[in-house]
Amino acid sequence: MFHSRRRGGFTLVEIMIVVAIIGLLAAIAIPNWIRGRKRSQATRTLDELRILDSALDQYAMDNSKLSGATTNFTDLKNYLKTGTPLYATGADIFGNTYGPFNVDTVPKVNTPTFNALSDVADTTFWSPYH
Repeated sequence: MFHSRRRGGFTLVEIMIVVAIIGLLAAIAIPNWIRGRKRSQATRTLDELRILDSALDQYAMDNSKLSGATTNFTDLKNYLKTGTPLYATGADIFGNTYGPFNVDTVPKVNTPTFNALSDVADTTFWSPYH
């Protein structure tokens, strides 16, 4: 009786094909994941700027501040939700602090933050916060 001496398993070529396919999928997926992450960081920063703008308006009304009056983050902290990263740090996701603020002037995105996210969020994305 004749027995085949072929062992079960994968050949080197089969393994190389699988590794190549996985590498191709990673090459497609990773840049999209990074872009999505940066876009969500930009959206969070924009939301924080909107919250600060609202807090600045409320602070100005409650304290009878005139247009152009300067204030800082500490003054606005009472108008923010406690327990949020913005309340705790007063900084964006990159650690750049917000402020100072001027009454009736829209808060602006920090230049380093804008530069870090400019490939996924152009000037129109930040309008009117740029």
